[in-house]
Amino acid sequence: MQYLWAFLIGGGICVIGQLLFDVAKLTPAHTMSLLVVLGAVVDGLGWYDPLIKFAGAGATVPITSFGNALVHGALTELQRDGWIGVITGIFEVTSAGISAAIIFSFLAALAVRPKG
Repeated sequence: MQYLWAFLIGGGICVIGQLLFDVAKLTPAHTMSLLVVLGAVVDGLGWYDPLIKFAGAGATVPITSFGNALVHGALTELQRDGWIGVITGIFEVTSAGISAAIIFSFLAALAVRPKG
């Protein structure tokens, strides 16, 4: 049953993104930004952790999880270190994902030559 819920929740998030492309005619950058902000707002309201417990990878894999990680790290470090923790918490939680994105993008750019 866990796989079904992960599929449905993750697919639902992807459907929202696709509707933003097709119906709202947003660009990929606008859509991605909106989904990150949506994930941040949902985590700020305290709803993203229950969603992760319910849907597992269906909630942690889509881009909304990045917004969740930003806010979650900031709030956790705010409680521990005060206001400076807001900035350090964001980088502490997301640095591995950001580093991986940079490294793999660089490797892909070496392997594939764009036309243009």
